[in-house]
Amino acid sequence: MTDALISVPDDFPTVFDGTPAHARAKKLGEVKVVTAAGANQEDELIRRIDRARVAINIRAHAHFTEGVFASCRHLKMVSIWGTGTDNVDLAAAGRHGVTVCNTPGVNANAVAEHALALMLATSRKIPRIDHEMREGKWPREMLTQLLGKTLGVFGVGGIGARVAELGRAIGMTVLAWSLQGDTKRIAAMGARPASKDEILREADVVSLNLRLIPETRAFLGRKEFSTMKRTAILINTARGALVERDALVDALRKGQIAGAGLDVFHDEPMKAGDPLLTLDNVVLSPHHAGQTPEVIRDGLLRAVENIENYLKGSPTDVVVAPVR
Repeated sequence: MTDALISVPDDFPTVFDGTPAHARAKKLGEVKVVTAAGANQEDELIRRIDRARVAINIRAHAHFTEGVFASCRHLKMVSIWGTGTDNVDLAAAGRHGVTVCNTPGVNANAVAEHALALMLATSRKIPRIDHEMREGKWPREMLTQLLGKTLGVFGVGGIGARVAELGRAIGMTVLAWSLQGDTKRIAAMGARPASKDEILREADVVSLNLRLIPETRAFLGRKEFSTMKRTAILINTARGALVERDALVDALRKGQIAGAGLDVFHDEPMKAGDPLLTLDNVVLSPHHAGQTPEVIRDGLLRAVENIENYLKGSPTDVVVAPVR
């Protein structure tokens, strides 16, 4: 058997195997798909990539490290399904002559809708009320109305822009912050550019839509939570490490903020003893904001399309190119 052109080392839980994207990839050459757990171990990831020229990265638990790039000397491209690149050592990829591409914007609508759902579920306390009613209770507590409230959006890429649009659609005033200081884009979204501190002070709902990079790691910590309104709600559909874990737990326990809607966590899957699981002012979902048939179909096809374009010599959606 010849060496596979394309390796999919981390299709667990599987979304790629047997799909139209898989069939399209086969037209480019032999494709090796691994649908078992274990890609989170460096030596196992190296074994699965083996001598492939291209790797399709499905899951963020597969870490493409310096060691992976150094060992997989035939690897020339990593095509990521999704936008996040924090599981890939981009500098190491460039040094080892590897092109890295992703699929930005494919999941923007789905993730933004999920962010809105978390806002409503948290502000309306829907999970807790549903649970109490199933126990035979008839809870009559006060809820939070979002009409007329202020939404603070951190990050104005495809997802952040759509979150802002949905916030405006339900009658919220939107403040937004861009890491690049892109005030023109913010204004075009119908939002008002604002500083980080201004948003934290004024927002009734704070939505994190940032990429996880060194500049944004621990973007919210104890100082930031102490600045926020006690009635504020935090929504995070981006990455868990944007927030200091202990600071978030303390803020929720002590009532520094009213609640949080979280789709991302420091540990995924969450560990049984995670303190977030004990808090009734938190709404949790298992990092699946983008898990819709449309997103999966379109994202996987785009990941394969990026490989096609790379092999033609015209790479698309490039995050990092080889260092010459």
